Amino acid sequence: MIDANSQFFAILTNVGMAKQANADALGIPWKLTEMGVGDANGADPIPSATQTQLIHEWRRRPLNQLKIDPANPAVIIAEQVIPSDEGGFWIREIGLYDADGDLVAVANCAPSFKPVLSQGSGRTQVVRMNFIVSSTASITLKIDPSVVLATRDYVDTRIQEELYKLDSKQSVRVATTANIALAGLQTLDGVALVTGDRVLVKNQAVAKDNGLYVAAAGVWSRALDADSSAEVTSALLVSVELGTTLADTRWQLVTDGAIVLGATALTFQNVTHGFAAINAPALINPTANTPAQFNNTQSLATTEFVQREKGSFANSVAIAGGAVALTAAHIGTRIEMSASGTLTLPKASAVPKGSVIMITTSSTVGSVNLALLAGDSLAINNVSVVAPYAMSSGSDLLLISDGVLWRAHASLECLRTSALFGSLMGTNGYQKLPSGLILQWGTTALISAGGALVVTLPVAFPNTNLNAGCMAQYSNSPNTGYVVSIFGRTLTNLSFYNSNTGTALSATWFAIGF
Repeated sequence: MIDANSQFFAILTNVGMAKQANADALGIPWKLTEMGVGDANGADPIPSATQTQLIHEWRRRPLNQLKIDPANPAVIIAEQVIPSDEGGFWIREIGLYDADGDLVAVANCAPSFKPVLSQGSGRTQVVRMNFIVSSTASITLKIDPSVVLATRDYVDTRIQEELYKLDSKQSVRVATTANIALAGLQTLDGVALVTGDRVLVKNQAVAKDNGLYVAAAGVWSRALDADSSAEVTSALLVSVELGTTLADTRWQLVTDGAIVLGATALTFQNVTHGFAAINAPALINPTANTPAQFNNTQSLATTEFVQREKGSFANSVAIAGGAVALTAAHIGTRIEMSASGTLTLPKASAVPKGSVIMITTSSTVGSVNLALLAGDSLAINNVSVVAPYAMSSGSDLLLISDGVLWRAHASLECLRTSALFGSLMGTNGYQKLPSGLILQWGTTALISAGGALVVTLPVAFPNTNLNAGCMAQYSNSPNTGYVVSIFGRTLTNLSFYNSNTGTALSATWFAIGF
């Protein structure tokens, strides 16, 4: 007779114990498929491991669900739903069957009468069996969804389980901005917490403690939708509702790979950082990656890239002499040499056509030489020069790569060596001007007394010899005039006459033409 001292329990049958041991040893699935209920012919049954069938079974149907007890991983919960149109019997014994049809677990229960609708008290009844196993790893559920009924609790639980696995989580009220104690009702980002507030914790000193939490007066717990590894996966997204600094922001979990909650460091990133408001009339201070130097693709150009690539120089540096090898990083740079040294230019063919380097020398600098890498060359005024090339003090040189060699343009060194400013500096010499005008000067040899002398000009005038003048180089007596005159001039020479018949004279002369 059932009374206050009666015991109700479930056990594996001998067949069940053998089948589980075999499944564990071989690593093969053990499929539990059906549950049977019986009235034990009105007796109070005691489950026995030797049973191969129920005493009096009146119903056997597929399982509704089979799961591990959340509170005890060694306990299996088997469940079946009996619909309202079946019954008219007592339930005193329960049996669990596998896919082979063998009784593998048996239980007794407090007697319960299952009415049918015709009795005026129909109900849907859930029958559960909890039994302990040595291992749950090999146990699987095999059901026919077309005949199994689901309880409301089962449906709600399954819906929640699947929703919790989604990357997009329910919003949080506030997010942390620094490491905090995960306990107590505190103020975060200007928001005073109340019990039940969801909080994004993202700044812990130990990053494995980051995640979604529910605030409480005592110790906080992780939020139900983010309290297992299956629910906390890379790319998890959550929005923040309030906060002085973080209101209306959205955060993404950027920890990649498999995550073990409570062991893996979790890193969250603000995916709205720098975003313009949806209704903003213009982007405010947007940033982007700067393309590589010399990039000529359709990539978007940042202000940094434009500043580096535009016509004005992107930089200016001083080099205090010595031997320095210039590289592509010096393209677009003005380089000022403040002491003697040697600059080796980068390979002209290794940088894009049009690459520019400006080199200047101070007026007090000593010798500044330009050296070239093997196979490279330098042309000033389209004339190749021998390297190393010595620059003048207080000068400058604008170098442009044509993809093959370095060419000098629009600089003092070009003017100094240009044919437009050609010159010969000496006792007899000339200076050409950009207008085409040529100035020439010199000193003749001794002209015999009363004699004549023809002098060849240092450089021929291309068009005309405009004018020439001279004067005797010396006089033996202040009272005696010694005169040397020019009586003939051509494009290439001057003719001199010494009118003194007693003394040989020389003369200095000057000519102008073009």
